Amino acid sequence: MMEFATVGVVGAGVMGVGVAQNLAQTGHQVVLVDVSDKVLEDARKELRTSLRTYALFNKGSGVDPKAVFEKIEFTTDYELLAKSDFVVENVTEDWGIKQQVYDRIDKIVRPEVTFAVNTSAISITRVGSITERPERVVGMHFMNPVPMKPMVEVIRGHHTTPETIDTARRFLAEMGKECIVVEDVPGFVSNRVLMLTINEAAFLVQDGVAPAKDVDRIFTSCFDHRMGPLETADLIGLDTILKSVEVLYESFNDSKYRPAPLLKKMVAAGLLGRKSGEGFHKYS
Repeated sequence: MMEFATVGVVGAGVMGVGVAQNLAQTGHQVVLVDVSDKVLEDARKELRTSLRTYALFNKGSGVDPKAVFEKIEFTTDYELLAKSDFVVENVTEDWGIKQQVYDRIDKIVRPEVTFAVNTSAISITRVGSITERPERVVGMHFMNPVPMKPMVEVIRGHHTTPETIDTARRFLAEMGKECIVVEDVPGFVSNRVLMLTINEAAFLVQDGVAPAKDVDRIFTSCFDHRMGPLETADLIGLDTILKSVEVLYESFNDSKYRPAPLLKKMVAAGLLGRKSGEGFHKYS
């Protein structure tokens, strides 16, 4: 019997849908909450596409797309989170929005339930400080696409207890994942390195040193990376990349994290990567 039978997933963007899909595929009931009916409708479409793709590339996995879909309850009613045994929050990397979400869900969800903050840059300690359960708040940095990635970066906030870390490990084991626990410093390990690399790659394109395809080819051909930094940026979403770089810049007050003007310009133009059909590369 599962310890975390029903899981609340807050935020139905790319990462929220990925977390919900992974949970449903591993037998959990999911309450997927967002404030917008339009976002939820887009989430249904994205989930159907993702499940078809997953079933195509994982024949023999036993995953039934229809059964998985039916395990997810799409809703704008935050009160339904009251039945959650664990909550994963996936809203945008904007402190003001996160603050509103935690103020709301902290009053609805049972006090003994753990909150996992799916973030690449926001301080877990800061999130914990705005709840009545700082010891039960933990960072959980999932990678995209969530169902395909076996490892999760788990972040220990200042008040996060060893018992909460153990709870996070058990929760991720139920999702079929392992984790690496790191300390709460802006960007943690993965994004402190990755965002700097992507931002510098954007500067290379901006300065005319090489076009995006050649910047990426150097990484795939010379270092055997599966994809280059700019392809990775397109996969994550350039708006998410820009927010993460801005958080690092604000957190460290170090000019090495200043966002590339080209990156800011592309986001302003709606060139967000795969999700908009064009970023540093074009997608049909």
